[in-house]
Amino acid sequence: MSTDRIWEPAIGEAELARLTRDMDEAHRATLPVMRESARELAEQIRVTGQAELARRRFLLGAGGVAAALTLAACSSSKDVKDPAPSSPAGTMPGSASASASGRYTGDLQVVALATALENQAVGAYQATLDAAKAGKLGTVPPAVATFVTTAMAQHADHAKAWNAVLTGAGLPAITDVPLSNQPETLAALGKAASVGDVAKLALDLEDQAAQTYLFATYNVTSPAGIATAASIAPVEAMHAAVLNYVLGQYPVPDDFLPTDKAASPTLLTV
Repeated sequence: MSTDRIWEPAIGEAELARLTRDMDEAHRATLPVMRESARELAEQIRVTGQAELARRRFLLGAGGVAAALTLAACSSSKDVKDPAPSSPAGTMPGSASASASGRYTGDLQVVALATALENQAVGAYQATLDAAKAGKLGTVPPAVATFVTTAMAQHADHAKAWNAVLTGAGLPAITDVPLSNQPETLAALGKAASVGDVAKLALDLEDQAAQTYLFATYNVTSPAGIATAASIAPVEAMHAAVLNYVLGQYPVPDDFLPTDKAASPTLLTV
């Protein structure tokens, strides 16, 4: 048996179990804020969309009457085309917008990216559990399995909150992983031969998620969107901190969380 298949966490099981409980308590404490912020964001988008739709219908109606009178006076042709149809209710103005083709833009692009990242993390942790069950990762300490299960459930909660915003805006929920780096992530998971290998990959995903949320807090325009991202970012950072401890990479506190690993919306393939 190779040494990488008898990998053990750099901290004791009791300590890992305690950190996992602390992480879960923090997540549960942020859930009400996260859900309320997401609800407010969805409502803000819905109301803004209705206001924009009413404005467009008014302008199209007034413009249509003027155009009809002008065409009647200046043209003898009876083949006058109807004015262009108004945008669908799910189409949003300005920064919180989605094009008629259904693509995610503005703040909703950040929401779509966040949802995809959460789904990616859920899939990675589920693949870890499946590989462990199949005996592909060697011996898996019980505390590690508990951490994986707990983190996966938290990512699923986050994805659910973000998807509620998308569906509230009249857009389809994102239930898969429409990210261009997903094939690379799956390939890395497939090559993992120990829990340590998976932990390193999970740490990359958690760092990316935490920094993406931090980046979102000062790049989205909606106060509710900022609040949602801000409520989730600390939990993702805790995931990363625990994984650092597990790998023996004791984190040195930074004055500010960096954003060099933040995911770009260009990763989205929808």
